Amino acid sequence: MPWKVSGAEHLRAEFVLVASEPDASKSAACRQFNVSRKTGHKWLRRYKEVGLCGLVDRSRRPRSSPLSVSGALVLELVRLRREHPHWGPKKLRRLLLRTGFRPEEVPGVATVGRVLRRAGLSEAKGRGRPRRWEPEGPLSAATGPNDVWTVDFKGYWRVGDGERCEPLGIRDLYSRYILCLRPMRRRRIEDVRGVFAEMFERYGLPVAIRSDNGAPFASMTGPYGLTRLSVWWRTLGIKLDRIDPGHPEQNGSHERMHRDLAAEIQGQPAPTLAEEAVRLERWRVDYNISRPHEALGQKTPGEVYRSSPRRLSDVEPYKYPYGYLLRRVDSKAYIAVAGKAVSLSNALVRTEVGLERLDETHWRVWFCDMAIKEICVERAVPRWLAPPAVTQV
Repeated sequence: MPWKVSGAEHLRAEFVLVASEPDASKSAACRQFNVSRKTGHKWLRRYKEVGLCGLVDRSRRPRSSPLSVSGALVLELVRLRREHPHWGPKKLRRLLLRTGFRPEEVPGVATVGRVLRRAGLSEAKGRGRPRRWEPEGPLSAATGPNDVWTVDFKGYWRVGDGERCEPLGIRDLYSRYILCLRPMRRRRIEDVRGVFAEMFERYGLPVAIRSDNGAPFASMTGPYGLTRLSVWWRTLGIKLDRIDPGHPEQNGSHERMHRDLAAEIQGQPAPTLAEEAVRLERWRVDYNISRPHEALGQKTPGEVYRSSPRRLSDVEPYKYPYGYLLRRVDSKAYIAVAGKAVSLSNALVRTEVGLERLDETHWRVWFCDMAIKEICVERAVPRWLAPPAVTQV
């Protein structure tokens, strides 16, 4: 058994004096002082080597520490943490490797986190909620750059002069590359379409665009949730990827980017909206070029992303199957069928639709590969009663 803490050196001195007697039994002395024979022989050996000074507790510090780090590395780690206060140990460790430290000098992720906690630059966190995985099924899988772009508005905040800042974020899902992070004054379709036209010219066309079900990306009343913006995407051959209502975790990586943006930009707004736009662009460049990502094997998005080979100039009009009648939706969302006017969605204004004949009086209206409506010409409004002038292709 161990020695009692109180008066341990005094008890050890009594033990060695008793056990050192010529005719004394060391086993009996150990039983008398209630210690093991191994402990008793240890103190007798130290007493013979050093004397009474050997009965004092020695340092338990290990002779070597495999997890120790150099002072220069600690200083560099503290400097990097202060430059990037919201970056975790994995990203900071990656930066240490970039700054010139040899791989054998840079400690593991757990040691980097421990150094940050001892320096008062990090707090221990619990495990939190279990991760919720994105559901499989209607959402497209991103197996390469430009397979899926994600888009969403970040919740607005007020800058120093009280003006509203609401950034529009466009991001490549596979590489995590932020294509656009621009504060918008309005959510009008024309303004958002202008931003996407600029991105399409710069980066090419994606296979699919993932969004939520809010304006201007989707409509709760139109067929297939179409808006004029999503109709334009579809005419360019872009698939519409929409998450389920009330399930932002299905676009989780985009929402995670929003959390970083809120911590690093929104928490300390700029005095004016123009200055905030400059800060957002600098943050976007730093996110793409400097910030390593665990999902990319600690590579940066800029190392993974490549522009799309599909360009705007290569887009051809959608070709409907042979035998379909083609109609152009006029400015009042009407088309002409057998001398009758049929109303469609306002989102389809000035687009071309295809009519599939089902029988003598029934037709199915297609927009690209979407069956948006079935009509009966006997119940349709006569063409001369329709508000607009209907044009036919």
